[in-house]
Amino acid sequence: MTTTIPQGFGQERGERLPLPSMASMTQAQRAATDALIAGPRKGVKGPFIPLMHSPALLERLACVGEYLRFESALPTSINEFVTLLVARELSNQFEWAVHYPLAIRAGVAESTLLDVAQGARPRAMSEEEADAWAFTTELLQRHGVSDQTYAAARRRWGERGTVEMAALIGYFACVCWIMNVARTPAPEGAAALNGFPA
Repeated sequence: MTTTIPQGFGQERGERLPLPSMASMTQAQRAATDALIAGPRKGVKGPFIPLMHSPALLERLACVGEYLRFESALPTSINEFVTLLVARELSNQFEWAVHYPLAIRAGVAESTLLDVAQGARPRAMSEEEADAWAFTTELLQRHGVSDQTYAAARRRWGERGTVEMAALIGYFACVCWIMNVARTPAPEGAAALNGFPA
């Protein structure tokens, strides 16, 4: 029996937008499924389950996500750290569970992520992580960034990197919100993963 973890608002666990059965899929949905399986994601999971109900949107968002994850000017460790900050702020277990091990492999300290999991400002961060934390939390909580935070990001990652960080935050906010609305299940066991509260 698979245990699902609530995401977003409330404790209701019923999935609203499950993956359509292969027999009921349209030609566009089948093409989107084949593309996801053949691409770097190797399957239909997470946000692409509810997005399958809008295959044209799925295709466009998948391209944006691939660019931001695999071709961005941002260092991989910062990319993964920012993704986890967004997942935590938006209470999304799926993205947290997927990106936590990727962040560790990219060099983010586990103690830093455990603080994030608890909703706290990490006690120990590199200067680069501190700049990313300030930019991400300000944008998510205040819907913009201060001149000081903007200047720090521009110095560190340039104009391209600053734009791509804002886009990364927006992309992961978008897919987290889609999963939260759809009540897409998080991976089994995610509630106990790395201190992230259910």
